Amino acid sequence: MELQSVKQRFGIIGNSPLLNRALEVAVRVAPTNLSILITGESGVGKEVFSKIIHNISSRKHEHFISVNCGAIPEGTIDSELFGHEKGAFTGAHDKRKGYFETVNGGTIFLDEIGEMPIGTQARLLRLLENGEFIKVGSSVVQKTDVRVLAATNVDLPKLIKQGKFREDLYYRLNTVPIFVPPLRDRKEDIVILFRKFASDFSEKYRMQPVQLTEDAKEILMNYRFPGNVRELKNIAEQVSVLAKDKVVGKEELAKFIPNIDASNLPMLSNTSENNTTYSDREILYKMIFDIKNDLNELKAFVWNMSNGNYDTSKIDFSDVKNLENHAPIPTFPNKKINTYETNSTNPTIILNDEPTYEEESIESSLSLTEMEKSLIIKALEKHKGKRRDAALDLGISERTLYRKIKEYELEE
Repeated sequence: MELQSVKQRFGIIGNSPLLNRALEVAVRVAPTNLSILITGESGVGKEVFSKIIHNISSRKHEHFISVNCGAIPEGTIDSELFGHEKGAFTGAHDKRKGYFETVNGGTIFLDEIGEMPIGTQARLLRLLENGEFIKVGSSVVQKTDVRVLAATNVDLPKLIKQGKFREDLYYRLNTVPIFVPPLRDRKEDIVILFRKFASDFSEKYRMQPVQLTEDAKEILMNYRFPGNVRELKNIAEQVSVLAKDKVVGKEELAKFIPNIDASNLPMLSNTSENNTTYSDREILYKMIFDIKNDLNELKAFVWNMSNGNYDTSKIDFSDVKNLENHAPIPTFPNKKINTYETNSTNPTIILNDEPTYEEESIESSLSLTEMEKSLIIKALEKHKGKRRDAALDLGISERTLYRKIKEYELEE
């Protein structure tokens, strides 16, 4: 099927290379029975892709159902998906079929799959592997033939590291990944989409469609659109209804875009969200390195001062009052200070010779090897020798922990 005919059939607007690539993958995998994971930010239209895949597949005449995993309470999601027997839990007055039973032969779209509880993930993995499931409160294994499409707007590998998503389920769902690009990466499509939405709203509200000036188009194209296509549609509706003139300029359009000044700033690549991927152990090591660097800088500073190689005139002492009366005289281990001269511009410390430091003890206390060994010992003691739990607590794989135990000779 040609890409242009797919766009016309399903109302896809735009010609961005990233969008075309996602549609090409969807069209290619649609005739198969492969599980597909659709990723992308909220509001980019992931559900539209699931409908495209279903409607051009061999299952197009069978049922299609969309399930938002984040909208179903954790206590009832198993019953919703797999069904339950009468009396399986409080309130289960009748036997009930789940979605996987009622949609047998069709397609089920699991939106926000990252919100699915761990227990339900295990049930879903079994169904994907061999098509088998068991109702809640039953011991009878049932069969079903359902194609599963899943979507998420979160980073599943990150959830895997946090223990909130099963790694085996991720690879089972991610047989063919489809990435739907955010609207800010489809700048060439923004004005076209706005024009389409404005035309639709003019027909809906029986009014003349609004048009944008060139500077207004530039503002729209440079906006980051955190809500993506959904947000653009809302803006188009507001402008269509509330704009005073049907030709909307830059100032008028800016009134309908929230926080436009902050939103048009370049996004930092190293945000706090990205930093949360570091484990506690890595943060601890970084702190140790920073302390070590500070100590080295301090030693170099004192050494240069004692040899007259440091230009103290560059130091600002303007906030220091009555230095002779209130400032304590600095002391150095094993060294005697000859003089402590102060004046308003250039206070100076004169030493007999280079101060000595117990550098070896500092270096040994900051040994990464010893720190790592100590952390492993504490983790094993905390979990009473259970290596799997200790590895999870340390943020490393169980295989890595085995290797470290052998390397540090920690085996009993």
